[in-house]
Amino acid sequence: MKQYNLLSLQRLNAPYAHELKEAAARVIDSGWYLRGKETEAFESEMAAYLGTPHVVGVANGLDALRLIFKAYMAMGRLQPGDEVIVPANTFIASVLAITDNNLTPIFVEPAVATHNLDTELLQQAITPRTRAILVVHLYGQVCWDNTLQEAARRHNLLIIEDNAQALGARTPDGKRTGTLGDAAGTSFYPGKNLGALGDAGMVTTHDEQLAQHIRAMANYGGSQRYVYQHQGLNSRIDELQAAMLLVKLPYLDCENTRRSEIAQLYNTLVDNPHITLPQQPLAAQAHVWHQYIVRTPHREKFMQHMQQCGIETGIHYPIPPHKQEAYKEYNHLALPITEQLANEVVSLPIAPYLTDDDIHYIANAINQFSI
Repeated sequence: MKQYNLLSLQRLNAPYAHELKEAAARVIDSGWYLRGKETEAFESEMAAYLGTPHVVGVANGLDALRLIFKAYMAMGRLQPGDEVIVPANTFIASVLAITDNNLTPIFVEPAVATHNLDTELLQQAITPRTRAILVVHLYGQVCWDNTLQEAARRHNLLIIEDNAQALGARTPDGKRTGTLGDAAGTSFYPGKNLGALGDAGMVTTHDEQLAQHIRAMANYGGSQRYVYQHQGLNSRIDELQAAMLLVKLPYLDCENTRRSEIAQLYNTLVDNPHITLPQQPLAAQAHVWHQYIVRTPHREKFMQHMQQCGIETGIHYPIPPHKQEAYKEYNHLALPITEQLANEVVSLPIAPYLTDDDIHYIANAINQFSI
């Protein structure tokens, strides 16, 4: 029987393993491992790819978001206790970045069809203390529309993008995620569409002052050695990870296209009344399919069936942030759509190395599922 992992990092990196090893050797031989030529080149190449003037490499995706909020507070744009609207259906890092800065998360339900923030609910969530919206492009699907932009404009709100899962995605008018709002945080966790070989992240923005603050904040709070203007963090991308990402960046768009082809194939082949498929966006590049998520009220039985067929599945995410022990103060909240999704979502294998035959096999297994 065939065996399919949810994701194999070895297979994911195999096409450019030789280039990665050469890049690693180059960094090792250079004797320079932080804030060097690799980081400079990576930030420059990424700025060109996205079409944004400022890219700051940091240690991970969570730090990217933490630093954005921290910098805005240093600039006086945010104050402790200010409210930040955040989708209730997200990975906990989105919320951690808010609360780590003594800001208050205001959870807003997702649209059930997209799993992304329901922008029609924004207006009723805004209060006199609201200062920002944290938009999450969940699973790789763009969350951006006129309703969101108008609400932010009307109330003078910052828009910060959690772009951890959607690098390379575009709006219908061709703008890439990570360049849409005032600032964006991106993760290069190894399993991402563009993944490092360890932890890494970046901040992107059009705001030069913000970029300068973030670069200083990530370097203990100072822009020069032993001189510190802020109480900062130690959160810098290292030369090795920058070199790895430089190797992989040129492949990103091609691999995102393959992910989209796989998603379309799933949507065409899967036909099971017990399985709800994800919505296919009208714009081809509006979803880069970091995850392919289906839903079923019979999740445990479905996952057992897939395991028996040799197919590993996952859950992104089984417990929403407002129900986590870490956020006991929000456990009383009733967010039924978020909680329904948390109880029903199942992640299927989706990676550029999968063949059409692989997807036919997996889809056939799904179609054989019954209750």
